[in-house]
Amino acid sequence: MVLLLIAGIPLTMILAATWLWFFVVRGDLDIVGALGTANNGRLVEPPRQLAEAGLRDSGGGALDFDALEAQWTFAVPNSGETCAAQCEQLLYLTRQIHLAMGKEYNRIRRFYISDTPVAGTRLEVGALSDDHPLPPGFPAYLEREHEQMRALEVDGATMARLFAEHLSAPDTWYLVDPAGWIMMSYDSSVSYKDVIADLKFLLKNSSA
Repeated sequence: MVLLLIAGIPLTMILAATWLWFFVVRGDLDIVGALGTANNGRLVEPPRQLAEAGLRDSGGGALDFDALEAQWTFAVPNSGETCAAQCEQLLYLTRQIHLAMGKEYNRIRRFYISDTPVAGTRLEVGALSDDHPLPPGFPAYLEREHEQMRALEVDGATMARLFAEHLSAPDTWYLVDPAGWIMMSYDSSVSYKDVIADLKFLLKNSSA
């Protein structure tokens, strides 16, 4: 009986796993939907490829995403010629989250992505989120407050395709995996602590 029990337990587990897999493949069972996911952000389904979006740097040159170091990316989109309060708050928030990652800081970078050149963008806020003195304009603001953030441009149609959620909810920003896939979005309903929890999990289970 003991031998039968020892042999029967793994056999039962194999049969149960095979049964589950059969129904998952057939589409009769949604395990993720039933159990939920561990992430706090909202998955972008299907993911969108940022690496092939035709991004340009502030000088108008094409960005070769594949030549960049493999890092996780915070993408902060902003459409139009104005960086108002919501835009400034997202830039501040993502900077603070980045800094809070401590020893994992260098595994993450930040992109500001707009359909308007930085030089043609106005900073329209009454005060900065960190109470620093207001700079004379948006280019000076990025240079002083976000010197390690890369400012990139994209055309309006691509902007709408990549960041559809942001256009309807301006408090939305995105997480991009090292391969260039926009895979998760965040908004003001998600606390910075929950964002950090997601990042720690992803970085722990990522080679990049």
